[in-house]
Amino acid sequence: MIIGHRQVERNGIIYIIRSAVREDAAELSAIRLQIDGETENMERRQGEGFISPEGFEEIIRKDTEADRNLFLVAEVEGKLAGFARCEGSVLSRNAHKVEFGICILRAFWGYGIGYSLLQQATSWADSQGIVKMGLTVLETNTGAISLYRRFGFETEGILKKDKLLADGTYYSTLVMGRFKDQLTDEA
Repeated sequence: MIIGHRQVERNGIIYIIRSAVREDAAELSAIRLQIDGETENMERRQGEGFISPEGFEEIIRKDTEADRNLFLVAEVEGKLAGFARCEGSVLSRNAHKVEFGICILRAFWGYGIGYSLLQQATSWADSQGIVKMGLTVLETNTGAISLYRRFGFETEGILKKDKLLADGTYYSTLVMGRFKDQLTDEA
């Protein structure tokens, strides 16, 4: 799905939140690789699960065509600073929910880009009648957990000793969900 551009000014920078387009594919491939090397908060180590520019072109195409998918980017001075995706399912039993994920270059932490991407994604989900947004987050990523809670996400479960990080320690992953406020009792 495609959304309109939204300009945000915060902490001395101006950035745009917009839908990803085909022309973003090469830059998305590069910044995802960079982000994976900047933090252990991602599912992958740098280089694992690499998505080529062609792979991103295909993801963007599918997300643009799908009613239950949204691919957002944050752009600062013509360069991408991060991105977020909501991915839905074509299965009828799962059509009410989407999975959310977000990546932001370390140089742009603290500018509210994560907040703006999440705000746009939750607004979109609510407008599309999506009942549940789900995500997973490493227990040590307290900034992200706090942000998710501000948007109504709650912890649904904990996957114990789920990730082995560079320090040789196993860490847990929180499974979080956000439920649309206007649920009906149609059961």
